[in-house]
Amino acid sequence: MNKLDNTYNLKQIGIIRTPYENSAPYQPLQNDENEFILILDEKYKDGLKELDKFSFIYIIYYMHKIKKEPKMLITPPWAENKTVGLFASRSPVRPNPIGISIVEIKKIIDNKIYTSGLDAFNNTPLLDIKPYINDLDKKSNAGYGWILDTNNEEHLNLHIKGIPHNH
Repeated sequence: MNKLDNTYNLKQIGIIRTPYENSAPYQPLQNDENEFILILDEKYKDGLKELDKFSFIYIIYYMHKIKKEPKMLITPPWAENKTVGLFASRSPVRPNPIGISIVEIKKIIDNKIYTSGLDAFNNTPLLDIKPYINDLDKKSNAGYGWILDTNNEEHLNLHIKGIPHNH
């Protein structure tokens, strides 16, 4: 078996502006009243044509402040005595620190997209934007996996509703 050790170059297309410098929410908070802006490099501005016809977008970004080495088995801070594989979690500490969030488009002006709340730090490198399309992206039977095994529905609901809390 070949060892996978390929590296790939990604192009930063812009920068994310948020109020978060050292602490950010675990999930995007749609009703966060702070200002969240995606600022695209001018050469990508034409790529925004017709994006304002969508309500929501995926934001794909590089989590530049993650410095820890990932572990393949983790215990989520809110799931007492539960160990799961990294890929069965939403931990930000991953082999490739790539984040993805779904946010609402508030307005687009020139090369700037104003959005609902984002769970990214200020000056986060923006890698890509894709439209969220309801019938393609919504999976009504997705389920909750191992999370239901924790008997901690209250905590799960805090995440689902985007309510800030401690773990």
